[in-house]
Amino acid sequence: MLNIVLVEPEIPNNTGNIGRLCVGTESRLHLIHPFGFKITDASVKRAGLDYWVHLDKTEYQDVSEWIAAVPDLSRVFLFSSHAQTSYLNNEFRDGDWLVFGKESVGLSKEVLAQFENHLKIPISPLVRSFNIANAVAFVVGEAKRQIMK
Repeated sequence: MLNIVLVEPEIPNNTGNIGRLCVGTESRLHLIHPFGFKITDASVKRAGLDYWVHLDKTEYQDVSEWIAAVPDLSRVFLFSSHAQTSYLNNEFRDGDWLVFGKESVGLSKEVLAQFENHLKIPISPLVRSFNIANAVAFVVGEAKRQIMK
């Protein structure tokens, strides 16, 4: 089972869509506060539809609390547009932690500095970034493909 981590998500629809993706791919969702919304917001549940009740979800008050729950920090992969290595060149394993930052600014330098594994999603120079729900879907799809071989 993959572990999808959203650090300080800001947009409820994105979190709801990622929650639905997690249910569909049998992945766990880890949410790190503060959020830009309340989990009870209708938009989160609307995006997650009736799948939200099936979501394997854990919330953490901060990054430190989440890090304490990770059994193997070497299997944590942070996604950043500043990374040099493409996620397509990485070997994923069952149980990996895939970490995404908030929509407006990504992961902070402080969070990035705590881990060695930084990956990027290749993108045309004509586009600044992908929507986070799409980015998570790309990575989860590739990781699941590798794991299911």
